[in-house]
Amino acid sequence: MTNATFPFFNMDITKIMTDFDTVKIVDQLTKAASTFQVPQIDADSIIAAQRKNIEALTAANKAAVEGVQALAARQNEILQENLKEATEAVSELSKVDGPEDATAKQAELLKASFEKALGNMKDLAELVAQSNTETSTVINARIFESLEEVKRQAVKIKKQAK
Repeated sequence: MTNATFPFFNMDITKIMTDFDTVKIVDQLTKAASTFQVPQIDADSIIAAQRKNIEALTAANKAAVEGVQALAARQNEILQENLKEATEAVSELSKVDGPEDATAKQAELLKASFEKALGNMKDLAELVAQSNTETSTVINARIFESLEEVKRQAVKIKKQAK
């Protein structure tokens, strides 16, 4: 076993506390800060920018919610159509004569059902894409506007520094 000790055990806390002078530290920080030219910050423009950010986020959320609602409504329509068509298919299949006619009718119904399912998937994909486009358009517009605001502030600060 080694005789290594924790280095802070040998410290004199009372000496550290007596040397700790907050006024002295603040003076040193003030002198250090005075060597830097800190531009004035326009708090009103920062608040306005944040307000615009919140408005853009709200608009994007609204577009997203409307997209989800449209998607859910379309899915409900598809479900209702499928239930109706399934009922009609069972009715049609019960009226056929013989296994050959039943097989032909089933193939016909499956083909129509498959084509309709592909169309429905395309419709749903288009709804999702449209919702994503609307949402991202709002956000992208705000990002570009925000970058322009930053650029204008930088120019303003540069002019103040001269």
